[in-house]
Parts: sequence; structure tokens; C-alpha cells
Amino acid sequence: MNFQQVRFETSFGRLDQLPPSQMPELVFAGRSNVGKSSLINKLFSQKSLARVSATPGKTATINFFRGGQMRFVDLPGYGYAKVSRQEKLRWASLIEGYFAQDRDIRLVFSLVDMRHPPTNDDLMMIEFLIESELPFVVVLTKADKLSAAQQRKRLEELEQELPYGDQITVIPFSAVTGLGVEALREIINEIEADRDEDLPPQET
Repeated sequence: MNFQQVRFETSFGRLDQLPPSQMPELVFAGRSNVGKSSLINKLFSQKSLARVSATPGKTATINFFRGGQMRFVDLPGYGYAKVSRQEKLRWASLIEGYFAQDRDIRLVFSLVDMRHPPTNDDLMMIEFLIESELPFVVVLTKADKLSAAQQRKRLEELEQELPYGDQITVIPFSAVTGLGVEALREIINEIEADRDEDLPPQET
């Protein structure tokens, strides 16, 4: 995949606006201010593909990006305390409603801040993905804030902190240093290759 050619497609703030799933979708999920927009921009080598906000919890829409014959889906950040209960419920309905639809979800990137133990919301998301049998990897953001020794320590601790932590694929990531970018791109390229194998042969 040419990652630099990924483009913003559209965004929706209500569940009934979501278009049908017409191609494989790779999903980014994580709490507010976990660095989701920075990850998307770094992954696709574009400075402003996803809007980075200084105000946590500002992204309240589901954003769709298109790369080749795949879509990338940026879900609203969850768990931000300083919004109204009504707004929290709207975000929750968006996220839950998205997953409840009949969509071709190939992988979920579940973002967790590497510096801290997963929040209750993080654990709820991961447990939901496990129970729903949705394929996912945990991306540990802001790894550059830790030394190499601290990273190793957190990886060991996460095996106990995450459900099935010793079986989950975890990828330390930094939008500053680029750590983990190639690992994520490799996963995406593998999914794209699998998609191509699933396509019917073209008539000549």
C-alpha cells in the first residue's frame, strides 16, 4: 500500500448516517488524548490527515479514510470526563453502534497509553473485542516518554494488566520517533495482501 496516498473520505456524527460497509475496514479505537490522531498522521506520513486537537475529547465523529481498496476508521475517543453525560452517551452509541453493524472489520488497533496501566474503559474495549471475536492488536502509544528500561518494565506489567496479556499482540509506538510504524504498516500490508487473494480472478 502507498500509505502517503491515504485520504480523508468523510465523517459522521450520528449512527444513522453511517454508509454501508463496502470494503475491508481497519479501525482505530482508544480513549481521548491517547494519541490516535498523531498515530494516524505518522502512519500515513501526513501532517494533518487526522486533526490533532489540544482539547481532549474534541473528536466526536466517526472519521473514514480511504487507502486503495480498504477503509481506515477513526472512532471517537472514549473516557473523557469533561463532557456532558448526554455527549458521552452519544459517543458510546456511535462506537457500540458501529461495531453492532454488519461491517467487514479486518482488524482493530486498540490504543493504550504505554506510560500507565490500562484504564477501565481500555479494559472494557479489549474485553469487548475478545468476546466479539474481533481481531485486534494493542498499540502502546507515547513510548518515547519512557526509557528503554521503563518500556521493558511496562511490557512485563502489561502481561498481567491486560486480559490474556501474554497472548495479545502489543506494539510499542511513538509518533515522535517513529517506533512501531513499520510494524503497523507490515500488518496493514498483510491484510491488504489477504484481501487481494480473496478477490475473484478477473476475466481476460
